[in-house]
Amino acid sequence: MEKLIFFILAVPILIFVFYLGGSAIMTGFKAKVDNAPNKENEPNTDNINDNLENNSNLSAEITKLNELLKSGVLTQEEFDKAKKKLLDN
Repeated sequence: MEKLIFFILAVPILIFVFYLGGSAIMTGFKAKVDNAPNKENEPNTDNINDNLENNSNLSAEITKLNELLKSGVLTQEEFDKAKKKLLDN
């Protein structure tokens, strides 16, 4: 009878302890995976090169517009509109 009472009390307690331990281990693994650096967070060098190329093209276009303004082909108003259009794209 004593052994039966012991098993009735001990088995659920052991199952609960194993459950807690397993859930703690799985939480640790999940945190490790979530905090691991991944490729999405690293800067993409292709994207950086594209941005630099776009910026140099933008600079060249604004420089051309400025030259047209200085030569009198464009008015200040037209220059501002064209520059705003370039910067918004």
